[in-house]
Amino acid sequence: MTVACVGITVLDRVFRVETLPSHGGKFVAKDYFEIGGGPAATAAVAVSRLGLPVEFIGRVGSDDVAGAIMREFDHYGVGHEFTRIIDKATSSFSAILVDDAGERMIINYQDSTLSRSADWLETVDFSLFETVLCDVRWHEGAAYALREAQKLGTPSVLDADITPQDISDLVALADHVAFSEPGLAKFSHTDDLLSGLRIAQTRTDGKVYVTAGAEGCYWLEDGQLQHAPGFRVEVLDTTGAGDVFHGAFAYALAKGMDTGATVRFASAVAALKCTKMGGREGIPDLDTVTAFLANNS
Repeated sequence: MTVACVGITVLDRVFRVETLPSHGGKFVAKDYFEIGGGPAATAAVAVSRLGLPVEFIGRVGSDDVAGAIMREFDHYGVGHEFTRIIDKATSSFSAILVDDAGERMIINYQDSTLSRSADWLETVDFSLFETVLCDVRWHEGAAYALREAQKLGTPSVLDADITPQDISDLVALADHVAFSEPGLAKFSHTDDLLSGLRIAQTRTDGKVYVTAGAEGCYWLEDGQLQHAPGFRVEVLDTTGAGDVFHGAFAYALAKGMDTGATVRFASAVAALKCTKMGGREGIPDLDTVTAFLANNS
């Protein structure tokens, strides 16, 4: 029962500051550390932490950043047999500022020579996977993987965050489309969540969801709006919370949970992650999530 996570992987360089800057100037960080990031990659770590085998499928450059990324995958038990190394390209990395309230500012760099071609995915046997999760940061790879999942009847999840490209084709292909609030607003051209979900639903036969931070998750079920409230926790860092939600969502699908249970489970995993610094260090294991849900029933 292996999950595939298709998309980008990056190295996050995280600076802890008292407040996020609102103007130019020089600022002093209270703390600094490096950790792997990227929507699909962090989702893969979440799946592994929860106890299922997982493979990350994506691209890295031929540099020291790639080495650090792979070592961290090994540390967390994430498979990377299908990760492609692009010669002479620079791996993706981000500068992240995190303030004392847990809010963050992210600046990402992706090398234009990090080939976006998905032709090499033809060598990957997608029948090996119980669930396929894709982010929207590698559009070509997501489109290929979602088409393969559709052919095989494998459940698929799209992490529909904000991105410059039109993601209509990806939304149409996925069984479960989980938008961020900015992602849904851009896709639907409205800030109203219900209206946005209804517009998105006209573009896919799959189910549509939107995560709304502390407000929880909303989705449509047979045309009716459903809501799972967020869990109250002491937030230290929200970095990666959405990515962790999607990884836990894919885990729950692979385990055969129904929609309501899947959303609640994913919300709990994401909330627990926010209680620790970093996009991955705070991802809980299954026993911790089970105990948390039992105490918040």
